[in-house]
Amino acid sequence: MAGAGYFAWICIFLPTFTGVSANQPSSPTGPQTEKDYSKVQTKFSLRTALDPEEDSCYLIPGQLETIRQCNFNQTARTFLVIHGWTVTGMFESWIPKLVLALYEREADSNVIVVDWLTRAHQHYPVAADNTKLVGHDIAHFVEWLEEELNFPSEEVHMLGYSLGAHVAGYAGSYVPYRVGRITGLDPAGPEFEGAEAHRRLSPDDAVFVDALHTFTRGSLGRSIGIQQPVGHVDIYPNGGSFQPGCSLGRVLGNMRSQGVYAVADAIKCQHERAIHLFIDSLLNENSPSMAYRCSNQETFEKGVCLSCRKNRCNKVGYDVRRIRTKRSGRMYLKTGADMPFRVYHYQLKMHFFRDIKQTETSANFLVSLVGTLNESKGLPIRVIVFCAENSASVKIQPAEEVTLVKCHS
Repeated sequence: MAGAGYFAWICIFLPTFTGVSANQPSSPTGPQTEKDYSKVQTKFSLRTALDPEEDSCYLIPGQLETIRQCNFNQTARTFLVIHGWTVTGMFESWIPKLVLALYEREADSNVIVVDWLTRAHQHYPVAADNTKLVGHDIAHFVEWLEEELNFPSEEVHMLGYSLGAHVAGYAGSYVPYRVGRITGLDPAGPEFEGAEAHRRLSPDDAVFVDALHTFTRGSLGRSIGIQQPVGHVDIYPNGGSFQPGCSLGRVLGNMRSQGVYAVADAIKCQHERAIHLFIDSLLNENSPSMAYRCSNQETFEKGVCLSCRKNRCNKVGYDVRRIRTKRSGRMYLKTGADMPFRVYHYQLKMHFFRDIKQTETSANFLVSLVGTLNESKGLPIRVIVFCAENSASVKIQPAEEVTLVKCHS
């Protein structure tokens, strides 16, 4: 088990009915005009496993022939991959990786990349406000599939990154029949933190809404990713604030070659970690990461939440299951620095057989783990214990965990 870790505005579109005379009954089954999809600006590219980077075929709402031209599978699950805010106006490198991983897991599915680059390549507040418009476009697209192909919206799974998570939320709220699932990949915080449910991704937007929170902190106290729960299940890897492998040490190591861009890469690394954790769950189905229900990160760090009883644990990513509860469930886990990210959580309890009189003491321990597949030797754990008259606290050095050390003065 080498590498194991321990421990704007709202546009409303209504169907247009043909004129009804005063002598005619007003009936919802009366004649209707065809919907006008010409105002839909968002593009829907059906990518393939053979070429996940190429936008070679677009599904165009209102143009039924594109269904045949793009070989849309009318009986398979459909994924909508929705990007976030963009500085460059171009797709980022994670998109083809996610597309390919989805096809690896669901070979017969449709993986559609939602292109709203023009509206996303704006000043951030403008792009954030545009999420409503893009949400309407996606809702029209899903409605079109349902009306023309009788394609059930429950078979639609939207995966939205950053601002794209709130795009998915708006889209889900606009679709007449709820989509099956929305996954928020580190949903954006600025402009959405603390907002009412109808103004952000929320559990009401799909039959099942889950979210991965990986960078819920930023400068001046503003979060990059949203801190508050937004789904039926909200998972906070490593507390949702710091991700292993995106450390300051790596930034400093890259400063010589990348300059100040290394700092931007560190922020991007933590924000994008949600995407790569989801990709990991698709590719490593037999070795899933597990998250545990806990009241907060501090309590989880003490090792008192490592239980799977009464639905207190869940798989991370694609195979996460909905837990029926009256409130959103926060779940926590530790991860490694690189894929595969799964680590094993162990609870280490230490008991001292004599009183510790010093106000501060420390000790270094080496722990070896022996399992049926491998052995990890000499894993260093340093524990610093602060003793008070009636209490004890433990200070953990970075990247090292321990549970509780009780001491007496």
